[in-house]
Order: sequence, then structure tokens, then C-alpha cells
Amino acid sequence: MNLSVLFEDEWLLAVDKPAGLLTIPTPKKEKRTLTSILNEDLKERGLGYRLHPCHRLDRDTSGVILYAKGKSIQQKMMQLFQQRKVKKAYLAFVQGHLPHARGEINSPIEGQASLTRYIVIEKRSDFSIIEVMPVTGRTNQIRIHLKSIGHPLVGEDKYAFRRDFKLRAKRACLHAGELSFTHPVTNNQISLRAELPQDLRRFLEEHA
Repeated sequence: MNLSVLFEDEWLLAVDKPAGLLTIPTPKKEKRTLTSILNEDLKERGLGYRLHPCHRLDRDTSGVILYAKGKSIQQKMMQLFQQRKVKKAYLAFVQGHLPHARGEINSPIEGQASLTRYIVIEKRSDFSIIEVMPVTGRTNQIRIHLKSIGHPLVGEDKYAFRRDFKLRAKRACLHAGELSFTHPVTNNQISLRAELPQDLRRFLEEHA
């Protein structure tokens, strides 16, 4: 695959994940995932390390994803995620119009405290474009929280019924646009950005 590399140094690699690709296998043990593709490429190039994901994006979500070159750096990065020292910003298209220009969703997911903040960027006729900043990192947190306030992602089919909304999309319209953190080895400030992919740009053009 022709994957776009957003950042690389001796310890970390960030790529722009395309939608439709799992980060790691589910219990179904899929063989073709982003992680397997990246590690097969390393093997073909004769490189002696393996890449380990520092976090996950679900199959539908595109955008910035960070990998560690080895287990020890992976553990350091995952600690930063757990300590909420990694700032994440997503772009989402949601059904309808949110009542406030900005807000937060503070409701538990599977009994765990969960917090998501959002800012409305633009309102279109049937949907809104919002920036979403998850403070905690629960599985599918953004999708669950947006559904909980009655504004699920356009294209959502796991936590909402597509038939309930006239506006359709081929996938859940969620893109991991930005990721920033202090490098655990160099202490440099790292800020990564992935541009909106072609399918979401086309959606905006078709629903101007």
C-alpha cells in the first residue's frame, strides 16, 4: 500500500491511516491489517525491528496513527496516552445541528468515566462539521458519545440505524486530524497532522 508517512525518527513512526483498514486484528483474526502491512514491509526491507501501535483507530476512521519501533518505546508512549498527555483532535460530520457552539459530553462508558469536548466549525443543511477532542480514550468513545446526545456521526451504523436519517455516507465520517505530545525520548514537541481524505472532501462538495 502507498501509505503516507507523517513523521519518522529512530523511535516512532506516524502514518495516515486510510478508512476501511483495521489497526490490529479483531477476534476474527483478520490477516490484513495496517500493522501487518507495515511489518511485512519492514521484513521485505530487511529491517530488524517491529512496529507496535501506540493507540488504535477503528476500521472506519482515517487519519493520524502512531507506531513505536519496539516494545519499550511503545510502553512509554502508551503511558503518555494513559496520563492524558497526548492531545487528539478529530474532524467529524454529525447528523443535525448541535444546540451550542461548543460543549462537552461527560458520561461513563461501560462504567468508566469518559469525557469528550467539541467545537462546531460549520453548519450545513442537514449536518454539522465539528472538531472533537476526546479527553479520555475509551473504545469508540466519540461514536458512543455523539450518539448519546442525539447527533451520531453521518454514516454511523454501529450505534445508530442509518435508516433513521436521510443523510447517508459510505462510512462513519470521522477523521483523526491532529495528534500532539512531548517525545518521550528527545523531549521535543511533536505535532502531527493528516489532511482530510478524498472521500470526506468529496462528501463536503456533494453536500455544500
